[in-house]
Amino acid sequence: MPRPKKFRRVCCVPMSDDFSPHILHSNEIIRMSIDEYETIRLIDLEGLMQEQCAQSMNIARTSVVAIYASARQKLADALVNGKRLIIQGGDIEIASQHNGSVSHCRRHRHLPERKEIL
Repeated sequence: MPRPKKFRRVCCVPMSDDFSPHILHSNEIIRMSIDEYETIRLIDLEGLMQEQCAQSMNIARTSVVAIYASARQKLADALVNGKRLIIQGGDIEIASQHNGSVSHCRRHRHLPERKEIL
């Protein structure tokens, strides 16, 4: 029997989820999951440490390290090679605004409490 999915808690989904350079240098599309986006937001934008990010997302620090490394590689590939970046998918749950467990989310659109996005 497979292990049950563990939803990763995120503040919200991004306002913009599709990015591309004015001149595409490749037809390849880079797909970043919403939990990868959240690690970039928490660590790089909000300045949290990996342990704080893990607590916020309700996952292990080792999971944060792996998700963050994957997200940074995808960002670098999109920026350096002029590829389109789309942010979507992942097993996520949107944190309640009132539980105080997630850093303040700036100008993002919110979804219902729990959502599995494919």
